[in-house]
Amino acid sequence: MCKSHNGGCWHNYPERGWIQFLIMRVLYEKPTHGYQLLEEIKKRSCGCHKLESGSIYTLLRRMEERGLLESKWEKVGGGPDRRIYTLTAKGVEALKVGLTSIVRRKMLFEDLAKFYHEKFEKIEGGGEK
Repeated sequence: MCKSHNGGCWHNYPERGWIQFLIMRVLYEKPTHGYQLLEEIKKRSCGCHKLESGSIYTLLRRMEERGLLESKWEKVGGGPDRRIYTLTAKGVEALKVGLTSIVRRKMLFEDLAKFYHEKFEKIEGGGEK
């Protein structure tokens, strides 16, 4: 599933909105704690996006303040308690609206890529103009 560009990651820092959509997607599937979210982001981005723990918790707090998430403390036997984050109804709606926008953009990008392949790849490959 993971493809890299030129053997590495194609950029160094993801857009904040992109990370928020990924967090909401993960939480939609299963409520979880911050460290697991860090691992999921790393995994789903093929290791290209590694957030610092302080960054993820700041982002989670901001998303919670906006009503997109809620959290509660979970007791862990033999270890420290951990905060479990859950997507709220408002968060589900924000995820749906955001993903609708992403799907529309994807269609636009696919059309532009098709145009590029049809009109310009031949030129670069030494073919016709």
